[in-house]
Amino acid sequence: MKRRLASELQKPGVRYLLIGGSIYLLELLIIFAAGRMGAGPVLSVGLSFWIGLVVSFVLQKVVTFKDKRTETHILAPQIAAYAALVIFNFSFTIVVTALLRHSLSPAITRTLALGITTIWNFYLYKTRIFSRQAE
Repeated sequence: MKRRLASELQKPGVRYLLIGGSIYLLELLIIFAAGRMGAGPVLSVGLSFWIGLVVSFVLQKVVTFKDKRTETHILAPQIAAYAALVIFNFSFTIVVTALLRHSLSPAITRTLALGITTIWNFYLYKTRIFSRQAE
């Protein structure tokens, strides 16, 4: 059992989903907490997005893709590419939330947007942003 778990954790896709799942739970906690403190759906989802983003960048870079390079000529383009992707993902998430706010809860709209962005994010992280071949 331990050996199988260790073997599965060697796969970037498995690590990506585990970290992503953990970040998702963190974001849901933030959405519910912000809502209880009086924040509306868009603000709650926005807060959860940005907090999850910072934690996710570090964990995906270092843990999922085992990229511990911190040299400026590597890190700066990674941050720029990540920032562009974040702006796109954030816009997509807010649009989905705004369009569906009357029929779905903020947690559901965030989950829907997250499920969609997860697919293209993994591809871009693996092939472009954290790829050693993209240098």
